[in-house]
Amino acid sequence: MTIPANPLLDGAALPAFSRISAADVTPAIDELLEGYRARVETLLADPSARSFDTLMAPLEEEEERLNRAFSPVSHLHGVKDSPELRDAYEDAIEKLTDHATQLGQNRALFDAVQAVHDAPEFASLDRAHRTLVEDSLRGFKLSGVALDGPARERFAQIQNELSKLTTQFGSAVLDATDAWQRPLIESELAGLPESARIMLAQAAADAGESGHLATLKGPVVTAILTFADDRALRETVYSAYHTRASDQGPQAGQFDNAERIEQILALRHEAAQLLGFANSAELSLTDKMAGSTDRVLAFLRDLAAHAKPVAERELAQLREFACNSLGIDTLQPWDVAYASEKLRQSRFAFSEEDVKPYFPAEAAIAGLFEVASRLFGLTLRQRDDVELWHPDARYYDVLDGNGHLRAGFYVDMYARAGKKGGAWMDVCRNRARHAGGAQVPVAYLVCNFAPPSALAPALLTHDDVVTLFHEFGHGLHHMLTEIDLPSVGGINGVEWDAVELPSQFMENFVWKRDALDLFARHFRTGEPLPQALLDKMLAARDFQAGLFLMRQLEYALFDFRLHLEYDPTRGARALELLESVRDEVAVNRAPAWTRSPHAFTHIFAGGYAAGYYSYLWAEVLSADAFSAFEDAGVFDTDTGARFREEILAVGGSRTALESFIAFRGREPDPSALLRSYGLAA
Repeated sequence: MTIPANPLLDGAALPAFSRISAADVTPAIDELLEGYRARVETLLADPSARSFDTLMAPLEEEEERLNRAFSPVSHLHGVKDSPELRDAYEDAIEKLTDHATQLGQNRALFDAVQAVHDAPEFASLDRAHRTLVEDSLRGFKLSGVALDGPARERFAQIQNELSKLTTQFGSAVLDATDAWQRPLIESELAGLPESARIMLAQAAADAGESGHLATLKGPVVTAILTFADDRALRETVYSAYHTRASDQGPQAGQFDNAERIEQILALRHEAAQLLGFANSAELSLTDKMAGSTDRVLAFLRDLAAHAKPVAERELAQLREFACNSLGIDTLQPWDVAYASEKLRQSRFAFSEEDVKPYFPAEAAIAGLFEVASRLFGLTLRQRDDVELWHPDARYYDVLDGNGHLRAGFYVDMYARAGKKGGAWMDVCRNRARHAGGAQVPVAYLVCNFAPPSALAPALLTHDDVVTLFHEFGHGLHHMLTEIDLPSVGGINGVEWDAVELPSQFMENFVWKRDALDLFARHFRTGEPLPQALLDKMLAARDFQAGLFLMRQLEYALFDFRLHLEYDPTRGARALELLESVRDEVAVNRAPAWTRSPHAFTHIFAGGYAAGYYSYLWAEVLSADAFSAFEDAGVFDTDTGARFREEILAVGGSRTALESFIAFRGREPDPSALLRSYGLAA
């Protein structure tokens, strides 16, 4: 059998990364879109194609074919970017956006799907099939199917412009992050632990330099702000990091996202009004649990009312400690992490550095797999015959209790140039069933931990381990679905403010002795994590929980109000609104010259526009869900099976509230979130 010239079209079970080039992207997308359009025309021309099997199933096939081809392109754009790939990616995004808008505005197709919904046999379909039809009809309405003439054309134009701008926004942040670096002299390394020094030496080596190099990669910034005794160095790194892609700081104007913010917000608002919504925040809630803007604001402000007094006490204690013990008379933002770490060590005799030797990355991965095995009866087996995009990446098969292949996933753990910051899970393949047989779900799990060096293996902080378990929770949601319809299986179709439930749920296990005993061992001696050290960790768990919550609330309120209160006559007013939000909730106020909106990729280049509150909303669900395991036992198999069946397996085939009630036997308890932070309800 000859292999097609274009690896994006070969239909292989997994992407052929070694064969994929930027030149393959446009021809593949063009061919698939042409085929998709032809299939739609054929279906609409056949009056008998008005049932689920004759209309919806073929549309699902076309959508999945398109997703299979574009998924590795999007993934490589995130983990191995290049100018050529970026151009091809942006071209593809523009075409895919045009296609989605045209499809969503196809009235004949809308009428055909409506006919499926209105047919007598619709009631006899199972829940997943009905949900897919209902979600499709909602999607048509939100794509402007009811618009006429100029409004219809304008809506399509807006979607195209937004796709370009959001992609450019993320690229500017990546470029600004990669462009800044600063050689360090020996005196500036004072206070940095050995693991941080090794990381900075590795950064220099990667750049072809000797000595130590500061960059704006997440692990480097965290290490310097937390441990560096040199206050001027902390200020330099803080300033560079918090002015990325803006008109301020060392790269002022070079990658500035200010105009993109203006344009993105204006276009989102205009699109929402074309669809009959007052603003884009209102539009965003059409597929979220919260339901109304008032409910979101009330939720966030109620949390703030509980957390702010605690945060104010925490900050006062930190200022007093910094003054009396560190000689810092006026606590500045670049001092906060440093002083907090010193206070943590003083109060609890505990530092993240103390636990890093017990969390070698390899052991953490193995422990994660063992937790998944005990909870859900899974076996995870590494494969060496799968093509990868970088030597750091790996691939694993996921087997069920009978040894049957259920899923697969890639892992890419370490920070490097050309790779987006942060951590995420993304879809490589959806679960699907077609004429050729079953397609198992495959996920990408990506983190940006400090890499191993020639001198030491990769050692994770406990926060890193939390992140690893978090992203794997998203992966489990995708991989353990039992829904064969991609649009409502796994994470697809789940309300955005509930999609974090499985990920935040998994974080809880890394605080439990039963789970930690599976993997937390010293990388040199093999000694288990000492109970005394765990006790210190647990005692410090809620350290500055109020300050942390207030930071999250600042981000969430800023995002939501930015979209809720947008006024075309006044523009975005992003910095003005940010100051207003800080007036309301900020305890430890950032300087006016910082530009956090300019690098806020979650809301300007991701899926969290008017939805950043979702992290806190879903924490209510996850904290309450985990309490069932605390009652029954951390690895109780019956509770694990019920969580798998009622939350993970059903994906987006029913509402998140229904799934939660099916698992917990009642609606969520909002006080669970406050209890999880050690704050009184």
